[in-house]
Amino acid sequence: MYDPLIQRLKTATCRKGNDGNNRRGLRSNTVHELELFEAIRTNDTKRVESIINSKKIDINFRHALGWTPLHLASIRGLPQIVKILLDAGADPNAIDEFSNASQISYENNLNFVSVFLMREEEFANFLSGQVSFLGSTPLHYSCLADSAECVRILMEHHANPNLENEFGHKAFDYLKDSKHPEMIKLIPEFIKYSNEYEDFIKQQQMEARRKFPLEQRIREVIVGQEGAITTVAATIRRKENGWTDSEHPLVFLFLGSSGIGKTELAKQIADYLHGEKAATNNSTGNKDYSKKHLKKQSKQTSNFKGFIRIDMSEYQEKHEVSKFIGSPPGYVGHEDGGQLTKALTDCPNAVVLFDEVEKAHPDVLTIMLQLFDEGRLTDGKGRTIECKDAIFIMTSNLASDEIAEYGIRLRRESEELTKAHYSGKIINENETENLDKVVVSRFFKDRVIRPILKRHFKRDEFLGRINEIVYFLPFSRSELHKLVLRELDLWANRALQRHHISLTWDKNVIGVLANGYDVHYGARSIKYEVERRVVNKLASAHENRLMLPGAKVRIVVSEDDEEYTFAKVEPEVDYETTFDQSQQGENIQKLSGDEKQNEVMDNEATFDPNQQDEQKDKLTSDEKESNNKNKQQIEGKLKLLIDNPQQPNGKSGSGFNFLNKIGLA
Repeated sequence: MYDPLIQRLKTATCRKGNDGNNRRGLRSNTVHELELFEAIRTNDTKRVESIINSKKIDINFRHALGWTPLHLASIRGLPQIVKILLDAGADPNAIDEFSNASQISYENNLNFVSVFLMREEEFANFLSGQVSFLGSTPLHYSCLADSAECVRILMEHHANPNLENEFGHKAFDYLKDSKHPEMIKLIPEFIKYSNEYEDFIKQQQMEARRKFPLEQRIREVIVGQEGAITTVAATIRRKENGWTDSEHPLVFLFLGSSGIGKTELAKQIADYLHGEKAATNNSTGNKDYSKKHLKKQSKQTSNFKGFIRIDMSEYQEKHEVSKFIGSPPGYVGHEDGGQLTKALTDCPNAVVLFDEVEKAHPDVLTIMLQLFDEGRLTDGKGRTIECKDAIFIMTSNLASDEIAEYGIRLRRESEELTKAHYSGKIINENETENLDKVVVSRFFKDRVIRPILKRHFKRDEFLGRINEIVYFLPFSRSELHKLVLRELDLWANRALQRHHISLTWDKNVIGVLANGYDVHYGARSIKYEVERRVVNKLASAHENRLMLPGAKVRIVVSEDDEEYTFAKVEPEVDYETTFDQSQQGENIQKLSGDEKQNEVMDNEATFDPNQQDEQKDKLTSDEKESNNKNKQQIEGKLKLLIDNPQQPNGKSGSGFNFLNKIGLA
């Protein structure tokens, strides 16, 4: 009866739900996936093992209507297959995305009877078709199926007994209602397991923190800012391990220029404390800590309740305080509540970001005094919200010029000390232990920053409630190179995925683009520089059909005015083997460890200490760390070498005749 539906499901593609909550809609199933479902329904263990061993499927794939193979084996009460699937890596805490036939058919414009019959015949025929099972786990279904053996196997694989489905039911709620003798005997064992599960999760989280510390996790996403990362991670670690005052929330103030990583660091903290921890609670498998995974997580941070972001530029007027905590009785919006109080009610231990706090009205800051000190806030209805476990992060551009200038000076001094050390001018080990570390002095904090903050906020009690003031310094030269590489890698991936064009670049291109850094705009200036000088050329060449699908494009530094040249693009050669010996002294920062010392000592005769004072006079606070070579490269011109694939007629796509045709030669 539902053959047309099966055909429709096979041709369906993955898409987001209409509610915008990233809930997966219809998706297609491969032949091997359909075979596995059929093998489970017929309890064919050998066939199940054969399909899994073929490695042609992802063991956690879903049926077109939302359930996984483990859900099916659990509701059918098949302990052998449940164990096979779990041993193969099936997620014991995967949730069923099928709600009920009525809702699924409505959301996807399908026939209700067809969906109802498919759920009944391909999943289970004893479940009510009108009741929603959205959010149910294999443990829920094993209890519903009265399969004590399946429940025990799932407990052995650390299935979470505390997960609730859409109606707020835990697996134990179905277990205690069972009349089956084996299930009744299982109740004491299940209660003991539930009580011990929380300790198990804490041990898992502690082990995960040891294997992948917060500092390492943040460094995968944020370039530089070692001091800021270390300070924040140390404070979070105190909170994680119970070495903090539980009566007061943690409060940070992030200071620094725009585009330097303040907001991104706040997002990473929220990801770590809420997004990642939730995943740990829901799954006991190995976590993916790759850069791709972390960046994807970072983009999704604003989608969960554990991260609350409030733009304080929206609270510049006195009357806008009501938006913060809610309108008083008798005023419009009283029943709606405030933006902050409502969000904290949903998640009292959230990470709260007050962006650009210096723009807020003083009355808003007065409300924050109670919030930061006692960890509670009273809304417009008179209700008190306890949020002592929350983390409050304020960002501000106050004193950004002073911090930038100070950071540039610190890096310059550190660089000169490094050169002197590797050239043998410094022998004292105490002076060379922290050559690469840039530390903000207590004198600068007390004599420069604190007066600026006090003059703006006009109250010591507000500053006194801040646990840590974190300073974000300008990027060093090596960090700028990392930023450029990230941008180029990003566009190389886009070029390959969108246009099937391979994009590479010479090493000196990185230095040319890094010179576009503006200390006032941080990483954004690098992003805009790459877009102006590289992406614009790529877009123009693509629009004029200079680049064909399958082309190889290489970005090079050019001394002429040409923007495009057709040439053979050779595979990229390892930089270390082609390093220009004449640039060894100038590129000392690109070498590491013993290489640095050896290269500089070989060129010691060319190092003139008297030039340091001359360079200090020429360098301004905004030029930072630039030498004569970099100044010459600021206006360096970039050119695209284009190597198009062979055309069907046998002729190469590379040639100036095509440029002549379109009038660009």
